[in-house]
Amino acid sequence: MTTLKNLFLAATLLFGANAVLADDELIKPFVLGSKGSGTVAEKAAAARTALAANGFTVAGEYSPYPDADVIVVTSDELKSNAAQSEHGGFGAIQRVSVTKVKNEIQVSYTNPAYMANVYRMKGDLKGVRTKLQAALGSAEDFGAQGITVSKARKYHYMMGMEYFDEPSLLASYGSYDQAVAAVEKGLASGTGGVSKVYRVDVPGKQESVFGVGLKGASDAQKYMDDRFIMSEIDFRDIKSTAHLPYEVLVSGKDIYALYARFRIAIDFPDLSMMGSNSFMNIMSTPEAIRKALQQAVSQ
Repeated sequence: MTTLKNLFLAATLLFGANAVLADDELIKPFVLGSKGSGTVAEKAAAARTALAANGFTVAGEYSPYPDADVIVVTSDELKSNAAQSEHGGFGAIQRVSVTKVKNEIQVSYTNPAYMANVYRMKGDLKGVRTKLQAALGSAEDFGAQGITVSKARKYHYMMGMEYFDEPSLLASYGSYDQAVAAVEKGLASGTGGVSKVYRVDVPGKQESVFGVGLKGASDAQKYMDDRFIMSEIDFRDIKSTAHLPYEVLVSGKDIYALYARFRIAIDFPDLSMMGSNSFMNIMSTPEAIRKALQQAVSQ
Protein backbone atom coordinates (compact mmCIF):
# COMPACT_ATOMS: atom_id res chain seq x y z
CA MET A 1 0.00 0.00 0.00
CA THR A 2 1.58 3.27 -1.08
CA THR A 3 2.09 6.25 1.20
CA LEU A 4 -0.36 8.31 -0.85
CA LYS A 5 -3.05 5.66 -0.53
CA ASN A 6 -2.37 5.34 3.20
CA LEU A 7 -3.02 9.06 3.51
CA PHE A 8 -6.29 8.70 1.64
CA LEU A 9 -7.31 5.88 3.96
CA ALA A 10 -6.41 7.74 7.11
CA ALA A 11 -8.24 10.88 6.00
CA THR A 12 -11.47 9.13 5.08
CA LEU A 13 -14.05 8.53 7.78
CA LEU A 14 -16.32 6.21 5.85
CA PHE A 15 -15.52 3.33 3.55
CA GLY A 16 -17.57 4.37 0.55
CA ALA A 17 -20.15 7.01 -0.20
CA ASN A 18 -23.91 7.14 -0.01
CA ALA A 19 -25.53 6.00 -3.25
CA VAL A 20 -27.53 8.47 -5.28
CA LEU A 21 -31.01 7.11 -5.89
CA ALA A 22 -31.26 6.53 -9.62
CA ASP A 23 -33.32 3.33 -9.58
CA ASP A 24 -36.41 2.19 -7.71
CA GLU A 25 -34.49 -0.41 -5.74
CA LEU A 26 -31.06 -0.47 -4.16
CA ILE A 27 -29.03 -3.67 -4.22
CA LYS A 28 -27.15 -5.12 -1.26
CA PRO A 29 -24.33 -7.70 -1.04
CA PHE A 30 -26.05 -10.51 0.85
CA VAL A 31 -29.37 -12.23 1.45
CA LEU A 32 -30.41 -13.75 4.76
CA GLY A 33 -32.30 -16.88 3.84
CA SER A 34 -33.34 -17.97 7.31
CA LYS A 35 -32.36 -18.12 10.94
CA GLY A 36 -33.42 -20.47 13.69
CA SER A 37 -32.51 -23.40 15.88
CA GLY A 38 -30.33 -26.32 14.87
CA THR A 39 -26.66 -26.99 14.26
CA VAL A 40 -24.27 -25.81 11.56
CA ALA A 41 -23.85 -29.38 10.31
CA GLU A 42 -27.62 -29.96 10.08
CA LYS A 43 -28.31 -26.68 8.31
CA ALA A 44 -25.39 -27.14 5.92
CA ALA A 45 -26.59 -30.62 4.98
CA ALA A 46 -30.13 -29.33 4.38
CA ALA A 47 -28.75 -26.45 2.31
CA ARG A 48 -26.70 -28.77 0.10
CA THR A 49 -29.76 -30.93 -0.56
CA ALA A 50 -31.97 -27.94 -1.37
CA LEU A 51 -29.34 -26.36 -3.59
CA ALA A 52 -28.92 -29.56 -5.60
CA ALA A 53 -32.70 -29.81 -6.01
CA ASN A 54 -32.71 -26.32 -7.52
CA GLY A 55 -30.00 -26.92 -10.11
CA PHE A 56 -26.82 -25.98 -8.26
CA THR A 57 -23.62 -27.99 -8.05
CA VAL A 58 -21.39 -27.73 -4.99
CA ALA A 59 -17.92 -26.68 -6.17
CA GLY A 60 -16.34 -26.67 -2.72
CA GLU A 61 -16.87 -26.11 0.99
CA TYR A 62 -14.87 -24.15 3.52
CA SER A 63 -14.94 -23.73 7.29
CA PRO A 64 -12.90 -20.57 7.94
CA TYR A 65 -13.34 -20.79 11.72
CA PRO A 66 -15.51 -22.67 14.25
CA ASP A 67 -19.30 -22.45 13.87
CA ALA A 68 -19.05 -21.24 10.28
CA ASP A 69 -19.32 -23.10 6.99
CA VAL A 70 -19.33 -21.75 3.44
CA ILE A 71 -20.77 -23.80 0.57
CA VAL A 72 -19.67 -22.58 -2.86
CA VAL A 73 -22.01 -23.43 -5.72
CA THR A 74 -22.13 -23.01 -9.46
CA SER A 75 -24.64 -23.82 -12.21
CA ASP A 76 -24.98 -23.85 -15.97
CA GLU A 77 -26.60 -20.41 -15.82
CA LEU A 78 -23.77 -18.95 -13.76
CA LYS A 79 -21.06 -20.42 -15.99
CA SER A 80 -22.83 -19.37 -19.18
CA ASN A 81 -23.06 -15.79 -17.95
CA ALA A 82 -19.42 -15.88 -16.87
CA ALA A 83 -18.41 -16.98 -20.36
CA GLN A 84 -20.00 -13.86 -21.85
CA SER A 85 -18.31 -11.40 -19.49
CA GLU A 86 -14.79 -10.01 -19.23
CA HIS A 87 -13.14 -11.76 -16.27
CA GLY A 88 -16.56 -13.29 -15.70
CA GLY A 89 -15.01 -16.17 -13.79
CA PHE A 90 -15.20 -14.06 -10.64
CA GLY A 91 -18.99 -14.34 -10.92
CA ALA A 92 -19.17 -18.01 -11.94
CA ILE A 93 -20.05 -19.01 -8.38
CA GLN A 94 -22.29 -18.02 -5.49
CA ARG A 95 -21.40 -18.46 -1.83
CA VAL A 96 -23.78 -19.81 0.82
CA SER A 97 -22.89 -19.46 4.50
CA VAL A 98 -24.14 -21.28 7.57
CA THR A 99 -23.11 -19.50 10.76
CA LYS A 100 -23.90 -20.03 14.41
CA VAL A 101 -24.63 -16.70 16.11
CA LYS A 102 -25.33 -17.09 19.83
CA ASN A 103 -28.08 -19.71 19.97
CA GLU A 104 -29.32 -19.53 16.40
CA ILE A 105 -28.12 -20.61 12.96
CA GLN A 106 -28.09 -18.09 10.12
CA VAL A 107 -28.21 -19.29 6.51
CA SER A 108 -27.19 -16.54 4.09
CA TYR A 109 -25.89 -16.20 0.55
CA THR A 110 -24.38 -13.71 -1.86
CA ASN A 111 -26.89 -11.62 -3.79
CA PRO A 112 -26.53 -12.65 -7.46
CA ALA A 113 -27.76 -9.29 -8.77
CA TYR A 114 -25.21 -7.45 -6.65
CA MET A 115 -22.36 -9.70 -7.77
CA ALA A 116 -23.43 -9.47 -11.41
CA ASN A 117 -23.22 -5.69 -11.30
CA VAL A 118 -20.08 -5.13 -9.23
CA TYR A 119 -18.35 -7.66 -11.51
CA ARG A 120 -19.78 -5.92 -14.61
CA MET A 121 -21.33 -9.09 -15.97
CA LYS A 122 -23.57 -9.24 -19.02
CA GLY A 123 -26.62 -10.78 -17.36
CA ASP A 124 -28.27 -9.74 -14.08
CA LEU A 125 -28.63 -13.31 -12.72
CA LYS A 126 -32.25 -12.79 -11.69
CA GLY A 127 -32.93 -16.45 -12.42
CA VAL A 128 -30.13 -17.48 -10.09
CA ARG A 129 -31.61 -15.31 -7.32
CA THR A 130 -34.99 -16.98 -7.81
CA LYS A 131 -33.47 -20.44 -7.50
CA LEU A 132 -31.44 -19.53 -4.42
CA GLN A 133 -34.58 -18.15 -2.78
CA ALA A 134 -36.44 -21.35 -3.58
CA ALA A 135 -33.66 -23.39 -2.00
CA LEU A 136 -32.78 -21.27 1.01
CA GLY A 137 -35.49 -18.67 1.57
CA SER A 138 -35.27 -14.87 1.53
CA ALA A 139 -35.88 -13.09 4.81
CA GLU A 140 -34.01 -9.86 3.99
CA ASP A 141 -31.17 -8.41 1.97
CA PHE A 142 -28.33 -7.02 4.09
CA GLY A 143 -24.70 -5.95 4.24
CA ALA A 144 -25.06 -2.28 3.30
CA GLN A 145 -27.54 0.55 2.96
CA GLY A 146 -27.56 -0.40 -0.69
CA ILE A 147 -26.29 1.05 -3.95
CA THR A 148 -27.86 1.54 -7.36
CA VAL A 149 -27.06 -0.67 -10.31
CA SER A 150 -25.25 2.16 -12.08
CA LYS A 151 -23.03 2.79 -9.06
CA ALA A 152 -22.38 -0.90 -8.57
CA ARG A 153 -21.14 -1.31 -12.14
CA LYS A 154 -18.47 1.37 -11.67
CA TYR A 155 -17.84 0.82 -7.97
CA HIS A 156 -14.73 1.85 -6.13
CA TYR A 157 -14.81 3.15 -2.61
CA MET A 158 -12.78 6.32 -2.86
CA MET A 159 -10.55 8.38 -5.11
CA GLY A 160 -7.30 6.63 -6.00
CA MET A 161 -8.56 3.15 -5.14
CA GLU A 162 -9.06 0.16 -7.40
CA TYR A 163 -11.98 -0.58 -9.70
CA PHE A 164 -13.08 -4.05 -10.83
CA ASP A 165 -11.03 -3.71 -14.02
CA GLU A 166 -7.84 -3.04 -12.04
CA PRO A 167 -7.05 -6.46 -10.52
CA SER A 168 -3.62 -7.46 -9.28
CA LEU A 169 -1.56 -9.42 -11.80
CA LEU A 170 -0.04 -12.15 -9.64
CA ALA A 171 1.92 -14.08 -12.27
CA SER A 172 2.11 -14.91 -15.98
CA TYR A 173 3.11 -18.15 -17.68
CA GLY A 174 3.64 -19.40 -21.20
CA SER A 175 0.12 -20.76 -21.55
CA TYR A 176 -3.23 -21.20 -19.81
CA ASP A 177 -2.39 -24.83 -18.98
CA GLN A 178 0.89 -23.81 -17.35
CA ALA A 179 -0.83 -21.09 -15.34
CA VAL A 180 -3.52 -23.50 -14.09
CA ALA A 181 -0.88 -26.08 -13.20
CA ALA A 182 1.06 -23.49 -11.20
CA VAL A 183 -2.03 -22.53 -9.21
CA GLU A 184 -2.94 -26.16 -8.55
CA LYS A 185 0.60 -26.93 -7.37
CA GLY A 186 0.84 -23.91 -5.09
CA LEU A 187 -2.55 -24.45 -3.50
CA ALA A 188 -1.92 -28.17 -3.00
CA SER A 189 1.24 -27.39 -1.06
CA GLY A 190 -0.38 -24.65 1.01
CA THR A 191 2.29 -22.17 -0.01
CA GLY A 192 2.01 -18.91 1.92
CA GLY A 193 -0.92 -20.21 3.98
CA VAL A 194 -3.14 -20.33 0.88
CA SER A 195 -5.19 -23.48 0.26
CA LYS A 196 -7.67 -24.62 -2.39
CA VAL A 197 -11.40 -24.54 -1.69
CA TYR A 198 -12.75 -25.01 -5.20
CA ARG A 199 -12.06 -24.67 -8.92
CA VAL A 200 -14.63 -23.77 -11.59
CA ASP A 201 -13.74 -23.70 -15.28
CA VAL A 202 -15.58 -21.22 -17.49
CA PRO A 203 -16.90 -23.00 -20.62
CA GLY A 204 -15.59 -21.92 -24.01
CA LYS A 205 -12.81 -19.77 -22.52
CA GLN A 206 -9.35 -20.32 -21.15
CA GLU A 207 -10.50 -19.13 -17.75
CA SER A 208 -10.75 -20.77 -14.34
CA VAL A 209 -11.61 -19.36 -10.94
CA PHE A 210 -10.14 -20.83 -7.77
CA GLY A 211 -11.50 -20.23 -4.30
CA VAL A 212 -8.79 -20.01 -1.66
CA GLY A 213 -8.63 -20.20 2.10
CA LEU A 214 -6.21 -17.84 3.82
CA LYS A 215 -4.67 -18.90 7.11
CA GLY A 216 -1.76 -17.12 8.78
CA ALA A 217 0.62 -19.44 10.57
CA SER A 218 1.85 -16.77 12.98
CA ASP A 219 0.89 -13.42 14.43
CA ALA A 220 3.09 -11.78 11.81
CA GLN A 221 0.82 -13.23 9.12
CA LYS A 222 -2.48 -12.32 10.74
CA TYR A 223 -3.37 -9.60 8.25
CA MET A 224 -3.91 -12.18 5.50
CA ASP A 225 -5.78 -14.56 7.77
CA ASP A 226 -9.51 -15.02 7.09
CA ARG A 227 -10.40 -15.48 10.73
CA PHE A 228 -8.56 -12.37 11.90
CA ILE A 229 -9.93 -10.20 9.10
CA MET A 230 -13.52 -11.26 9.74
CA SER A 231 -13.12 -10.79 13.49
CA GLU A 232 -12.42 -7.12 12.80
CA ILE A 233 -15.05 -6.33 10.17
CA ASP A 234 -17.89 -8.86 10.42
CA PHE A 235 -19.26 -7.77 13.78
CA ARG A 236 -22.90 -6.99 13.08
CA ASP A 237 -25.79 -9.19 14.26
CA ILE A 238 -26.33 -10.72 10.82
CA LYS A 239 -23.05 -12.24 9.70
CA SER A 240 -21.46 -11.77 6.29
CA THR A 241 -19.60 -15.09 6.37
CA ALA A 242 -20.43 -15.55 2.66
CA HIS A 243 -17.77 -12.92 1.95
CA LEU A 244 -15.35 -15.86 2.03
CA PRO A 245 -13.46 -17.43 0.39
CA TYR A 246 -11.24 -15.16 -1.70
CA GLU A 247 -10.66 -15.84 -5.42
CA VAL A 248 -7.76 -16.29 -7.82
CA LEU A 249 -8.57 -16.09 -11.53
CA VAL A 250 -6.60 -17.70 -14.34
CA SER A 251 -7.45 -15.93 -17.58
CA GLY A 252 -5.36 -17.09 -20.51
CA LYS A 253 -1.74 -17.16 -19.43
CA ASP A 254 -2.24 -14.62 -16.64
CA ILE A 255 -3.24 -15.07 -12.99
CA TYR A 256 -5.20 -12.33 -11.25
CA ALA A 257 -6.84 -11.49 -7.94
CA LEU A 258 -9.14 -8.60 -7.11
CA TYR A 259 -7.21 -6.24 -4.87
CA ALA A 260 -8.54 -6.26 -1.32
CA ARG A 261 -9.42 -2.57 -1.33
CA PHE A 262 -12.01 -3.55 -3.95
CA ARG A 263 -12.79 -7.15 -2.98
CA ILE A 264 -13.44 -6.40 0.69
CA ALA A 265 -15.11 -3.06 -0.03
CA ILE A 266 -17.85 -4.50 -2.23
CA ASP A 267 -19.05 -6.72 0.62
CA PHE A 268 -18.55 -4.16 3.42
CA PRO A 269 -19.13 -0.78 1.73
CA ASP A 270 -20.67 0.91 4.79
CA LEU A 271 -18.03 -0.04 7.34
CA SER A 272 -16.32 2.82 9.16
CA MET A 273 -12.75 3.55 8.22
CA MET A 274 -11.67 4.43 11.76
CA GLY A 275 -12.49 3.25 15.26
CA SER A 276 -13.41 -0.15 16.65
CA ASN A 277 -14.18 -2.84 14.08
CA SER A 278 -13.04 -0.67 11.20
CA PHE A 279 -10.98 -0.94 8.05
CA MET A 280 -8.19 0.97 9.75
CA ASN A 281 -7.60 -2.15 11.86
CA ILE A 282 -6.82 -4.16 8.72
CA MET A 283 -4.90 -1.50 6.82
CA SER A 284 -2.09 -3.96 6.15
CA THR A 285 -4.48 -6.59 4.77
CA PRO A 286 -4.58 -5.64 1.06
CA GLU A 287 -0.85 -6.04 0.57
CA ALA A 288 -0.67 -9.05 2.91
CA ILE A 289 -3.28 -10.88 0.82
CA ARG A 290 -1.71 -9.88 -2.48
CA LYS A 291 1.72 -11.10 -1.39
CA ALA A 292 0.35 -14.38 -0.03
CA LEU A 293 -1.54 -15.07 -3.26
CA GLN A 294 1.43 -14.08 -5.39
CA GLN A 295 3.66 -16.45 -3.43
CA ALA A 296 1.14 -19.25 -3.81
CA VAL A 297 0.95 -19.05 -7.62
CA SER A 298 4.57 -18.23 -8.42
CA GLN A 299 6.58 -21.35 -9.20
